[in-house]
Amino acid sequence: MKYTLIGSLGHINTPLAKQLIAAGHTVTIVSSNPDRTSQIAALGAKAAIGSIEDIPFLTKVFTGADALYTMIPPNNNPTDWNRWIQGIGRNFATAIKASGVKKVVNLSSIGAHMPKGCGPVSGLYGAEQELNTLEGVDLIHLRPGYFYTNLLHSIDMIKHAGIFGNNFGADTTVIMTHPRDIAAVAAEELTGLTFTGKSYRYIASDERTSAQIAAALGAAIGNPNLPYVAFSDEDYFNGAVKAGLPAEIARNYTEMGDAIRSGEMFADYRLHKVALGPTKLTDFAKEFAAAYAH
Repeated sequence: MKYTLIGSLGHINTPLAKQLIAAGHTVTIVSSNPDRTSQIAALGAKAAIGSIEDIPFLTKVFTGADALYTMIPPNNNPTDWNRWIQGIGRNFATAIKASGVKKVVNLSSIGAHMPKGCGPVSGLYGAEQELNTLEGVDLIHLRPGYFYTNLLHSIDMIKHAGIFGNNFGADTTVIMTHPRDIAAVAAEELTGLTFTGKSYRYIASDERTSAQIAAALGAAIGNPNLPYVAFSDEDYFNGAVKAGLPAEIARNYTEMGDAIRSGEMFADYRLHKVALGPTKLTDFAKEFAAAYAH
């Protein structure tokens, strides 16, 4: 089978590509960074270097694939992040239609049932809608929980302020997922290709409160009393901007935190029974501790 994967050598794509290649499949990895070419080749994949904003490029690399894995990477300085995300979804849809590919696994997110009010995830709602307009294409949207790896962004806060926090409460339950568990599901869907029509699948590895997350991370780094602090939206936004995030990104993350606090981000997930993946918070805490030590 021939697969084309969007997402360069990220936390999901690397293990996903390794699984597909080990099973004897042909893999093309799309990256905007030419410096990734040799690393992609070292995995046994073919590099396709170009921009996801370039529809003719996407059409060319999609053509001939038995199935695609699509995802929308971060944008470091968007003027309207949600509109940009939806626009990339539209680019994918246009290129998929032109290429003739009939099977697509698309990375979305938990909370993508919300057309507004969930920060960048509401942009993914728009991208889902764009892709769902494709006729004669079987497409499954993967909706994983909050990435464990996002917790790595808290290392500076813990080191310099001695706290761990966000703009939702200590007793707020967060649905979390390890990128490896997402890669395993993506590989399952890509190799099985049993999905039909337009569907979605939730992926979760663990469910823990913010206080439990702080306790697990604190224990792993030798600080069992690491406190969790619930910031106001204003303080969270201002802190994010002070830390160097563009205001548009800080605003969107603040809005997403509000959706977590209200529970709405996880509301549709709660309506579906999902078997939790193998990687628990305590497993990731070891990875967190290793990153924290450097």
